[in-house]
Amino acid sequence: MPLQKLQLRPGINRETTSYTNEGGWFAAEKIRFRFGVPEKIGGWLKSTSNTFLGTCRALHSWASLDSTLRTGVGTNLKYYIKEGTAFNDVTPLRVTTSAGDVTFAKVANSDATITVTDTSHGAVKNDFVTFSGADSLGGNITANVLNQEYQIASITSANVYTIEAKDTDGDEVLANSSDSGDGGSSVVGAYQINTGLDTTVLGTGWGASTWGRGTWDSAADLTDISFILRIWTHDNFGEDLLLNVREGNIYYWDTSAKAATYGRAVALSDLTSADGKAPTVAKQVMVSDRDRHIIAFGCDPEDTIGTQDPLMIRFSHQESAIIWESTATNTAGGLRLGSGSEIICAVETRQQILVFTDVSLHSMQFLGPPFTFGINQISKNITIMAPLVVKASDDIVFWMGLEDFYVYDGRVQKLPCTVRSYVFEDFNIHQKEKAFAALNSSFGEVWWFYPSGDSTEIDRYVIYNYQEQAWSIGTLARTAWLDRGINRYPLAAGTDNYLYNQENGLDDGSSSPAGAITAYVESSQFDIGDGDNYAFIRRLIPDITFKGSTAVSPSATFTLKTRDFPGASYDTTTDSTVTRSVEGSISTVEEYTTQVHVRLRGRSFALKVGTTDTKVHWRLGSPRVDVRQDGRR
Repeated sequence: MPLQKLQLRPGINRETTSYTNEGGWFAAEKIRFRFGVPEKIGGWLKSTSNTFLGTCRALHSWASLDSTLRTGVGTNLKYYIKEGTAFNDVTPLRVTTSAGDVTFAKVANSDATITVTDTSHGAVKNDFVTFSGADSLGGNITANVLNQEYQIASITSANVYTIEAKDTDGDEVLANSSDSGDGGSSVVGAYQINTGLDTTVLGTGWGASTWGRGTWDSAADLTDISFILRIWTHDNFGEDLLLNVREGNIYYWDTSAKAATYGRAVALSDLTSADGKAPTVAKQVMVSDRDRHIIAFGCDPEDTIGTQDPLMIRFSHQESAIIWESTATNTAGGLRLGSGSEIICAVETRQQILVFTDVSLHSMQFLGPPFTFGINQISKNITIMAPLVVKASDDIVFWMGLEDFYVYDGRVQKLPCTVRSYVFEDFNIHQKEKAFAALNSSFGEVWWFYPSGDSTEIDRYVIYNYQEQAWSIGTLARTAWLDRGINRYPLAAGTDNYLYNQENGLDDGSSSPAGAITAYVESSQFDIGDGDNYAFIRRLIPDITFKGSTAVSPSATFTLKTRDFPGASYDTTTDSTVTRSVEGSISTVEEYTTQVHVRLRGRSFALKVGTTDTKVHWRLGSPRVDVRQDGRR
């Protein structure tokens, strides 16, 4: 029989059985589809050797007027502005005490625990506070030990909490018998805004707090932690930065005033000449590019500052961060949506701002005075998984719903998805707010990262190539992503507290030296006729390019597998290594292992191609197999 060319449909299909999907791909890891064929994705390298505190869920890059490149990094514990290799802490302050409001006391000798008394401190466990003006307690707990930033170890009461004494290098310091003082009458405590959770807590009840806390058979008291998964949104107002912690205040970081010392961001209401009507609680902040209004979503109304309305939208006066009171002579104002129970998120396209509630989608457009903005409902009865699962590519918007993927290109449609069941039937819905969308525009892709099964953190991704309408799947632990723009590479945050330049290199740069990325793609089953005859495979003619590899002799493993029935295990497997032998100095044509002789027999067979070596990149072509009919038994 003639050679059989394996030209398979692009994309992974898990909506049918492997046997039904003959002529397609069934499984993949670290693979994308380009030009109709699978190839290994790019590698990643650490953006800097420095780490950040907490779990990052938001990234934003911009360039100031002096061309300095900065990146905002929002974690559940801090907000940083990265410049060069340094993470500068600009987390806003919640309150600063008066001198003498804070006092200290040791717990015991040879113990690092220090009790801090501050009436109505308002702190939660893991909050950060910086002390100044403290005197020595008399022994090991010196002024230098006390006058620094601390993370609160536990909450004792509304007036008392504990810290663990440390030196300026972070090493534990134990109190001794001479530590009998209280720090003096000049101690000041500067409290950063309350920290948030890095994992969703479902609520009060059994198992919601520490063992032994509270009385038996009572609901757990969670007053010492924040309930909400910490999510930041941020945008530029000129060269300055606006940032909002979801369900919290909106803050302003003035580049020209703060960059020299990296001072802390301040609330809009605390800006000089602020009119007192700026929102103090919101779900998201955005700056409209076309008309330069600051927009707060799910915020407090103008006439009831401090009381959140989850369907309220407010906008500042044009070109102003301090004017929010609506008058006949400015463009400040507000709108309230009439559908849904809360605003989930908003995303800006070139023509409009799309606003998502839990059940509907709305279009917000700039009209000009006297109305400033108008809003229309586009669709109802839609779903959206979480606040961060939406991405816009020009005027096309993609998002993840509760059971489907959607696209808006002038009308709302469900995306035909060949891995829908694979994603949504193994999705940890209890941690759904961690899921997020990522644009990888260089390859025409939208990625969705999500937690699978019982995983409490993101461990999987699904890729949609919107240029080729092809899907792929795999595993990768990333908690935030920023598409390339002013950065050379896409930037992503890992669960190891590092930032990574994605699509940079060929390997896993989370370690040094970099490790290999396991990448493979596996076909569905092939048979002869309707599978009533055995097939005998004698030869494999590989077709693969290693262009872009830096290894001296890059290679890939071609695996042919056979079985007798669709539900049976593969009982015969042959691995063959295909190595680049000659690379032309001028021509782009490459010569590889000419053919691989095998002896395989079964009613159906499948092909798997993959690599586990460093410095290797590959793209599959159209391999051929020498297969012939071999009887019924």
